[in-house]
Amino acid sequence: MSPHLPYLLPAALLVLALALKAPTFLRAWQDSDVRATTLLLLLAAAVFVSVPPAVIHRVNTVTGVPNLAAAWVYSLLTAFCGSCLAMVVTWREKPSRRRSRVIRRIWALYAAVIAALWATFLLADVPDERVYDLDTYYATEPWMREHILLYLTAHTVSALVAAYLIWTWISQVRGAWLRTGLVFLQAGYAFGLVFDVAKYVAVGARWTGNDLDWLSTRLAPPFAILDASLVAVGFILPQAGPRLQKWARDRAGFRRLRFLERALREVGPSTARARVGVLAPLDLRLLQRRQRIHDGLLRLAPVLDAGLWQRAHDAALAAGHPERTARGIAGAITVDAALTAWRTGRRQAVTTGAGALPRLGSEEGDIEAISRVLPRPRSLDPIRERVAPQETRAHV
Repeated sequence: MSPHLPYLLPAALLVLALALKAPTFLRAWQDSDVRATTLLLLLAAAVFVSVPPAVIHRVNTVTGVPNLAAAWVYSLLTAFCGSCLAMVVTWREKPSRRRSRVIRRIWALYAAVIAALWATFLLADVPDERVYDLDTYYATEPWMREHILLYLTAHTVSALVAAYLIWTWISQVRGAWLRTGLVFLQAGYAFGLVFDVAKYVAVGARWTGNDLDWLSTRLAPPFAILDASLVAVGFILPQAGPRLQKWARDRAGFRRLRFLERALREVGPSTARARVGVLAPLDLRLLQRRQRIHDGLLRLAPVLDAGLWQRAHDAALAAGHPERTARGIAGAITVDAALTAWRTGRRQAVTTGAGALPRLGSEEGDIEAISRVLPRPRSLDPIRERVAPQETRAHV
């Protein structure tokens, strides 16, 4: 496997998430939560794009400054840590002056750390490019030593503080998506601490004249990837999860309703004149499909037999079907009979049995239940046979 692939996969996913988030940011950039999430995604993507060895070497080559990419990557990582901590505070506390003040202090602190990173890098003497082992190779170099400790300390503090805030807050969280996101965050911060410990031990070994560079060059990087990936997922999931869930629910409903919509097309066009194309948002297309169905049922109202609906409903319940399925079967049989009457020109009101028109679609999910059984006419036959004699007498 390519050594760059572990970095490129999360980078590609984060760039995709950022692209999907862009429309929301453009529409609601004044929302502090939207801004914070977008910034976090941007920084996480920038970190993963910058850390592959080939990119590090390219930055050093283009700028002509050996190891400049290290200061750049460590600055991005530090900014990402600050955005994570700010995001946790944003989620944990309601909007207030206190929350805004805390977030400003977080950003001021991490901005100072980034400034110190660049200052120590400029003061250090690091003429030899080190793509894989810079932390241990320059562990004893004046100013570079402080440079390395700065970014590691900033990362450790961010992980510990964020993990503590989440730990004291997670028991109060009720939303499933938010709780799941917090679990991802805790796992990410745990891996991040493993990364920090491995780096500290490897650097400390160089200070004492020992060589444990493998902890920094081989053990630490996978944990860094897991850390940033899980943390990014943890912040994305509570916002993307409910939207994906709603999209899946709307998509399923949109597909289920197509059979009933097609069946009702023959009674006339919808009163809604606006045309919604296939590229329109799914919720808008679902709304239009529901409107067309309700318009069709309204046109069929004169030939919808309330007595037939009630008998079919009772027969479906007696056959062991649950209430929602029974309503769907009764509605499908009633709509099918009404369409037959419509085709043959019998458009007079039919008020047999209950003496009132059935309120098809009056309960949530009714029209979906009807549309679900319409393409399975054989499943309706046993119930239809039970009510057929009375249905025939009703139309004589």
